[in-house]
Amino acid sequence: MANPLYDRLLASHAGKTTPFLYLQDGQEVTFDGFLKQAARFAHALTNAGLVPGDRLVAQVQKSPEALALYAACVQAGIVFLPLNTAYTVSELTYFIDDSGAAMIVADASSEAAIAPIAASLKAHFETLNADGTGSLPDQAKTMSATFPTVDRAADDLAALLYTSGTTGRSKGAMLTQTNLLSNADVLVDYWQFSADDVLLHALPIFHTHGLFVATNVMLAVGGSMIFLPKFDLDALIDSLPRATAMMGVPTFYTRLLDDTRFARKLVEHMRLFVSGSAPLLAETHRQFEQRTGHRILERYGMTETNMNTSNPYDAERRAGTVGFPLPGIDLRIVDAETGRALGQGDVGQIEVRGPNVFKGYWRMPEKTAEEFRSDGFFITGDLGTIDKDGYVHIVGRNKDLIISGGYNIYPKEIELVLDAQPGVLESAVIGVPHADFGETVVGLIVPKADETLDLEAIATATAQALAKFKQPRRLILVDELPRNAMGKVQKNVLREAYNDLSL
Repeated sequence: MANPLYDRLLASHAGKTTPFLYLQDGQEVTFDGFLKQAARFAHALTNAGLVPGDRLVAQVQKSPEALALYAACVQAGIVFLPLNTAYTVSELTYFIDDSGAAMIVADASSEAAIAPIAASLKAHFETLNADGTGSLPDQAKTMSATFPTVDRAADDLAALLYTSGTTGRSKGAMLTQTNLLSNADVLVDYWQFSADDVLLHALPIFHTHGLFVATNVMLAVGGSMIFLPKFDLDALIDSLPRATAMMGVPTFYTRLLDDTRFARKLVEHMRLFVSGSAPLLAETHRQFEQRTGHRILERYGMTETNMNTSNPYDAERRAGTVGFPLPGIDLRIVDAETGRALGQGDVGQIEVRGPNVFKGYWRMPEKTAEEFRSDGFFITGDLGTIDKDGYVHIVGRNKDLIISGGYNIYPKEIELVLDAQPGVLESAVIGVPHADFGETVVGLIVPKADETLDLEAIATATAQALAKFKQPRRLILVDELPRNAMGKVQKNVLREAYNDLSL
């Protein structure tokens, strides 16, 4: 037996002293140094009693050590569960409890809040800080720099990523070794990555885009990454001359275009700019090409599937589309109610099938069954169409999903918080266009009869309950919400009414 993910992405780099990570402070991390750190972490995890199949929750800042923790989990057969660093304690409690995590690793600044939760759920708690210090690295210092890689089957879980649901209850997407590995291999070929590439990495690594797309691709080819802790415009511009490729969300590109330093000469050596996680405006495409001579490559993916489609590398990259289904992935447009396949140009529900598609939702067999067709197609919930040339267009989203700055936001979760506030009768949360983030969150609130609402107090309450990217940018009082004959709130009407809201 073997460990397909470790064997393909990591094992071949043992002993390589070439740089894997270029850090913002000028330091470098070699492939060999990275693997040794991962091995020491793997020993620390297993010494704590973790066994293959156990879940490890990581809510840590982006750092080489945080990335090594992911590699350690792969090598030790532990299921990696990264969480957004913006999540509040109440949000974290659900994830830890639902996943049955055996260990939580977090920043030391969170210890007072999270350690008691871990103790109550009988999970180990360790710290890992942005500078690489913490209780976990301290334990790992004395460990061996080699670790006997744990055997795993291709269908064994490698990661668990939570994606919110419209009912407010988050779902854990179970990603196998094959899911992650197949997607990395396809993207290496489709986007023509090689060991000569230097990827400018400014994405978070608690998200599919930064972790399983960017990092896995570069590990697969043995390329290096300029590893920025976060998106920083000055750092991005300073780093571009040393890079050959960049993966980002639309916000990265709009911010670059707003800076006069971002000019053709700065990127004349680059070969690829990739955008995803949110729709890229056609105008941004045009401005970027006019400024740089480069045409951004847009693609389409999901937490449950990683990448599904991509604009081509060598052929036309068509603005407003997400390209073609990737090799080995089947995509169809169907009638959402009947599942009947629709014709060219018809708008319907997007369904996908392939080795990239997740195993199902953690401990939710009924929900899993609802989201898969009998022939293995996964119901994405996104609406799209395929044009006469075969390009896939995303035209909308079922379930009222909002994507802001690359993050998925489900209105129901926010509405539950708003509805719980004193004097609130009901609420509706919608996404409205935003030049920088693609979309942003607006909350419409109906007060109870004869009640005067304190919107500032409500905003404060949402800030305490929700991660910052989920918090409404504006709260608006309304007399009532529009409804159809069945009593369902017509959010399409609300989106049309507030589409031109200045935010």
